[in-house]
Amino acid sequence: MDFQKFLSGGVFDAYEYFGAHMGKDGVTFRIYAPNAKKVEVQGDFNGWVLEELKPGKESGVFECVMQGAKAGMYYKYCITDRQGRSVMHCDPYGMLMELRPGFASRIVDRTYRFQDQAWMKQRDKNYNRPMNIYELHAGSWRKKEDNTWYDYEELAKLLIPYLKRMGFNYIEFLPLSEHPADCSWGYQNTGFFAPTSRYGSPGQLKKLVDLCHQNGIGVITDFVPVHFATDDYGLLHFDGTPLYEFPHPDTAYSEWGTMNFMHSRGEVQSFLQSAADYWLTEFHFDGIRMDAISRAIYWNGDPARGVNEKAVEFLRNMNAGLHRRHPSAMLMAEDSTDFPKVTAPTAYDGLGFDYKWDMGFMNDTLRFFQTAPVYRPYDYHKLSFSMMYFYSDLFLLPFSHDEVVHGKATIIQKMWGDYEYKFPQVKAFYAYLYTHPGKKLNFMGNEFGQFREWDENRQQDWELLKYPLHDAFHHFYETLSHLYLTEPALHDGEYNSECFEWLEVDAADFVTYAYERRASGETILMVMNLSDQFWKDFKVGIPFLYELEELLHTDWERYGGNTKPEDETWRVEDEPHRERPHTLYVDLPPFCARIFKVKRVKKSRKKTKAEAES
Repeated sequence: MDFQKFLSGGVFDAYEYFGAHMGKDGVTFRIYAPNAKKVEVQGDFNGWVLEELKPGKESGVFECVMQGAKAGMYYKYCITDRQGRSVMHCDPYGMLMELRPGFASRIVDRTYRFQDQAWMKQRDKNYNRPMNIYELHAGSWRKKEDNTWYDYEELAKLLIPYLKRMGFNYIEFLPLSEHPADCSWGYQNTGFFAPTSRYGSPGQLKKLVDLCHQNGIGVITDFVPVHFATDDYGLLHFDGTPLYEFPHPDTAYSEWGTMNFMHSRGEVQSFLQSAADYWLTEFHFDGIRMDAISRAIYWNGDPARGVNEKAVEFLRNMNAGLHRRHPSAMLMAEDSTDFPKVTAPTAYDGLGFDYKWDMGFMNDTLRFFQTAPVYRPYDYHKLSFSMMYFYSDLFLLPFSHDEVVHGKATIIQKMWGDYEYKFPQVKAFYAYLYTHPGKKLNFMGNEFGQFREWDENRQQDWELLKYPLHDAFHHFYETLSHLYLTEPALHDGEYNSECFEWLEVDAADFVTYAYERRASGETILMVMNLSDQFWKDFKVGIPFLYELEELLHTDWERYGGNTKPEDETWRVEDEPHRERPHTLYVDLPPFCARIFKVKRVKKSRKKTKAEAES
């Protein structure tokens, strides 16, 4: 490793130099603590007796070789600061830690032979491919009968068949890096290079990713480059000084009670971008979702305090470097701000992310569906507003874990009305999501209508599938997901403005919408009624005389509705409507969505002189 590049923030593989590394002569322990007076190590290999590390050839580096050390053994560092105060620490670059409440690091044998060469060869950023992401907390999707966790390999055996059945072609894990508090869900880290031992070993996690790839499923992990946990054995005042965090309280503490990384320090930059690289390199993750990016862009996430230019520069440099090292991997930003060019390339002064979470779409859509039908005409354009800005960035449409906790209610709970009214609305809600341009992300439990808010200590309420409405909705979601995967017009060219057109976006009194998705020579037509009224023969102006096939109707009986698929409840007429030459007449039950595919375009019948004059 080029040490000067490390100090200036130019290193992406610092984990190959720092940490505990197995070799012929034993295990080399190496740590960076430039302001420490003394560094000692203890572990299984020396009977937990403190042995001092020697200063390395580079300033601030301490190192030693322990001949009796082997893979699987535990160890800790004792760091004594210049005032003589000693604190026990885990290894910042450690690749495994003991289960909480312990914090010892463990020596890892990194050997693993992946069998996913075919997947890695064809992998890309999916700009013109479907990406249907199932967001998952590994510890609470399913649990064993004794309420203990499945390990990574056990989870793979249960998860992969379910994902394939339900039409999810990507999975996104909440942070898997080691964290002391279960209730932080992995967002308050102490081990940035250590997969949590709650679910097994690094080798087992590699096996999970490997098996997913062999089954055509991509894997994304959450990553937290903005803040870290305050536990004194972690990064806090690591060498007796604020090495990783800001030295001043007004910038050091985050809103979550964690410590903010000081992104202007080269050592911190090298640490974080090396951690990101580690998950991509070591585990073959296909993407990284970076948490709370707005807290890096602006000082403490507050636009009023101004842009944190050094943190923005760090994001650009990190993303550019990761793209060079992993050209086919995806970098995703959780960003709720209107900061420009988040997904523009760094060569054009962008931040260099591949996708940005569309929080505006999420909030507007949820607020609309929470609104009583009588007031929806006044909120009509909440659902159309997203297309006013959609092409300004490369957006991903998320309905994540953050929307089903802390008293916010679950997705189905948010729907207006009582139990029976919620199901037709949530079906229309997801039909809108899956036909709207942008990649999709949905949190576990949403796909079968979970009413209880997510609790990391309990598995999802799978018993709900015994109830007819939940089972019917689950079947509907499965059908909708596969429709999204198999219809090119729903994903190809979705970031091209010529591939989307509103057909009806001026019907506030009826609370109806219609639009087309076009790509690959195909056309999908979507019509929605989000009022509580039945509209008979509702008119939609269409550009051509279509012959249509109905792909999905949220009110079909098989999905818990009242309409039989064989019923003729639409027709196309050769007559103009709303400045378009032809008209679709369609029955729209309350709270419904209907998805059609254009089979062919029929020739218009030439009108007689009397018809034209009339």
